[in-house]
Amino acid sequence: MDVERSEFGLLSESSFDTREIAHYNAPRFAIDNTQRTKLIMAISVGSKAPDFNLKSKTAAGLVDVKLSENLGKKNTVVLFFPLAFTSVCTQEMCDITAGLNAYSDVNADVIAVSVDSPFSQEAWAQKEKIGIRLASDLNKKTAEAYGVLLPDLIGLGAVSARAAFVVDRQGVIQYSEQTPTPKDLPNFGAIKETLAKLK
Repeated sequence: MDVERSEFGLLSESSFDTREIAHYNAPRFAIDNTQRTKLIMAISVGSKAPDFNLKSKTAAGLVDVKLSENLGKKNTVVLFFPLAFTSVCTQEMCDITAGLNAYSDVNADVIAVSVDSPFSQEAWAQKEKIGIRLASDLNKKTAEAYGVLLPDLIGLGAVSARAAFVVDRQGVIQYSEQTPTPKDLPNFGAIKETLAKLK
């Protein structure tokens, strides 16, 4: 397997070999490890969205990012992605940045979450001109609460799967998707259709 490293020493998703990622099928992921199988599943539509209080690094310093701040005000798109400074994640975040108006026009906020530190996320955002809010789930509790924490990814340890949730103003999940592999992007057309119905 060819290995591509960023300036932070992280493997690029272009190097992901799906043969090393056993039985990864949305919305669940099972990995065989010494005859032990662990199953994870993204929380489903109709569930109460777990609140979170994560950190984001801005020019002004560290700030809190809370899902509950949007309750009663706007719908929220919560995106989980494996790692900053990787090709597919960069494509996803740059594409969303370019189309942010499509979300603001339907009264939706977008929060992207990964297990990277807020400082790594800020450096990545500056390098790639990513304009959406990035939130650090460094202790991995939020990915776990949403059912999208992968136990291991090609030897890198636990990271979040690529997943998307639409949370309405009442805090209820109206859209839930975990992509079949880390290389696949969420169905943003379906996400926008869901948001349009909630507008």
